[in-house]
Amino acid sequence: MAATHHYLARTRMPASRLELFAWFSREGAFERLAPPFLRMTEIRREGGLEVGARTAVTVQLGPARVRLLAEHTAFKEGESFVDEQVEGPFARFVNEHRMLDAPDGGSLLEDKVEFALPGGALGDLAGERMARRRLASLFAYRHALIQADLARHQRFAQRPRLHVAITGAGGLIGSSLIPFLTTGGHRVTRVPHRALAAPELSPDVDAVVHLAGAPIAEGRWTKEKKAEILDSRVKGTRALCEALAKRERKPKVLVSGSAVGIYGDRGGESLIESHPLGDGFLADVCREWEAATAPAVEAGIRVVLLRTGIVLTPAGGALKALLPAFRAGLGGRVGAGTQFMSWISLEDEVGLIHWALMNEAVHGPLNATAPTPVTSAEFAAALGHVLHRPAIAPVPSAALKLVLGAEKAKAMLLDSQKAIPEVALQGGFEFLFPELPAALRFSLGRNRLDSTETAPPLRAVAPTDLPAERP
Repeated sequence: MAATHHYLARTRMPASRLELFAWFSREGAFERLAPPFLRMTEIRREGGLEVGARTAVTVQLGPARVRLLAEHTAFKEGESFVDEQVEGPFARFVNEHRMLDAPDGGSLLEDKVEFALPGGALGDLAGERMARRRLASLFAYRHALIQADLARHQRFAQRPRLHVAITGAGGLIGSSLIPFLTTGGHRVTRVPHRALAAPELSPDVDAVVHLAGAPIAEGRWTKEKKAEILDSRVKGTRALCEALAKRERKPKVLVSGSAVGIYGDRGGESLIESHPLGDGFLADVCREWEAATAPAVEAGIRVVLLRTGIVLTPAGGALKALLPAFRAGLGGRVGAGTQFMSWISLEDEVGLIHWALMNEAVHGPLNATAPTPVTSAEFAAALGHVLHRPAIAPVPSAALKLVLGAEKAKAMLLDSQKAIPEVALQGGFEFLFPELPAALRFSLGRNRLDSTETAPPLRAVAPTDLPAERP
């Protein structure tokens, strides 16, 4: 007979018990709690937190994808709920989520788990340690994320919740931004790309986040592909902004996508938002992209131009593409390795958009990058260290140009941009991950929350902690 094991995680939260419970009860909580390193895919969901609600997902366990079906078996409004495995890899798995009043204010989130492994004593011998490690990674991620989300929403607790329309909602950033906003009490409307010229938005829309645009990483940069990249951003943005400008009730703010590629190839120069723009295809695209927001600016809408760097998450983008090689011990610097990479964690990208929406003092260019850009060689060393793999296999520039085409390889991988988020830092935005190793450990599930431990708060960088110049 399989032995029953126990795991307990308890973390102090910067919100009341009822506010914490409300976070769990809102749309998007499941998506927020699905770690990207588990590659969890929802199959179906029925109900909310109440007894009888069911969720079916697949998760990645080693080389295999495993189906998991869980059912809620207990529920107490404002205090707790329990979900239990109906189908999955455990012989038994019961997770009680409890929200408790903290003695000095705030609340405690407590996750109590009872689990048993298949295979009896042999299963325990082979799998208990691994199961505990996975639970420690899962709850370290979840508790830290909930703690950070609540703190970010609490910062603007006195401000009304917004109705936010989002274009590009199915993309890497949009698909994380939406559940962040909805669990914080905001309302979200997804705007399909085909509706940019005449968005059918309800009159009570307060804000728009514009993230739509053809992907630049897919395929070679043929003449037709470059035209698609440009037109999808410039024409779509102009059409959207002209439509917003004509509305009787205009949104208060538009956060419109851009990229650090606007600075061109600038070597080791520290680039803040007020610096001159650069040259090259991507710089030209971003310049026209930002200029296309003019109708909204002229109509009195507060416009924020989000100059995003490399967004780090194993769910997609550059990090997902690099992981197979690095996990195999075949990773390394790209090209000479001296070019700077302006990166940002997905959680800080989402948090920065939220901050820009809620902070009426923010307008114009906003570098969406961490305050500590790194070189390609430093990035490779950090990723190898987090994965416990060597990172000594360089990718020659010539090979990249052969595979991707010279222009695309240079613009995306070999050009150097050392972007500093001066506007965010001076405005008081707190980065969860100002340093690369911590960002990688979090997103890759390399943190652990041992049973009965309390998750430490994620470090935030103060506005005065501006990075020193690199030699």
